Amino acid sequence: MTEAYRPLRIAGVAFGVFAVGFLTWGAIGWGDPAANEQAIGEISRWCERVSGGLLREPVNTLGNLGFVVSGLVMYSVLGRDVVSGRKVTNRFIGNQPIVLLYAAAALFLGPGSMAMHGSHTRSGAWLDNVSMVAYILIPWLFNLARLGRWSDRTFFTAYGVLLGAYAAGYWFIGSDLGIGLDLFGVSIALWVISEVVFRFDAPWVRPASGLMGFVVALAFGITPMTMLDAPGEYWWVILFWVPALAPKHPAGARRTYTPWFWLGIVSFFGAYAIWLTGTADHPWCDPDSIVQAHAIWHLLTAAATWCFFLFLRTERPLDVDSPDPAGLSEAAS
Repeated sequence: MTEAYRPLRIAGVAFGVFAVGFLTWGAIGWGDPAANEQAIGEISRWCERVSGGLLREPVNTLGNLGFVVSGLVMYSVLGRDVVSGRKVTNRFIGNQPIVLLYAAAALFLGPGSMAMHGSHTRSGAWLDNVSMVAYILIPWLFNLARLGRWSDRTFFTAYGVLLGAYAAGYWFIGSDLGIGLDLFGVSIALWVISEVVFRFDAPWVRPASGLMGFVVALAFGITPMTMLDAPGEYWWVILFWVPALAPKHPAGARRTYTPWFWLGIVSFFGAYAIWLTGTADHPWCDPDSIVQAHAIWHLLTAAATWCFFLFLRTERPLDVDSPDPAGLSEAAS
């Protein structure tokens, strides 16, 4: 029983070590602020007034505890799966490698964003962006892995290469990696597109699936006409067809989209609408309020990570009589 909760204990200790290091870093003054951050006493980019105390943006920083709670509860649920002997029908049940990574990435969103809002340093901003990409890579790569019958080793190799390249590129080149690529934003589109390919097994789906990326872009205010007017700037739309190249066979499984997938979508896009109001130039900005829009964004997106965790746990094989209906032997190969 204690072994079942070992990942939870490790995650708790890891966050505790981060907390001690983070508070120590703050106690000694954080160091030089990033060039795009405001001075103490001014209004930060995310509306909250910059504090000279331990945390530069106290409310926005503490709002990230939602991610920590979400991640730790995921680990607890996975441990309970093991203790209860729950039947493993997909890779998001029990202490399996990919779901443990998902929980770790959801939790990591908290410390990553805390580092940025708490310290206002360049390294804090780097950690924030790396944590976001560390999370958003997982769902669409996982879908490609399921469609392409990847082993876990292939999945983790692809994940490590992409995340490592992004982390190095962001630090040494810039947030767009020098090629005008917003990997976080494009990954949101790739997730939705890959989910369409996973869900629908029809000859027309794969060639048409990339069009869903334009729908996602439109939700963020980027119209198809805007893209057509500047093809050099929006070259990355060609990536919308990457999920179409993955399938070797139909997914062979179904997921239940109601309620958790749709609740996750509502949580995220509701959070995004609130995020738009949490900037220094927005008329609703109140820099001295203990209620900050950006902190609410953190809490709602943390709720979204939890909803998507529950959604991915709903996957069920179509062929329940198969010796390996969940494809778990392929994952281990």
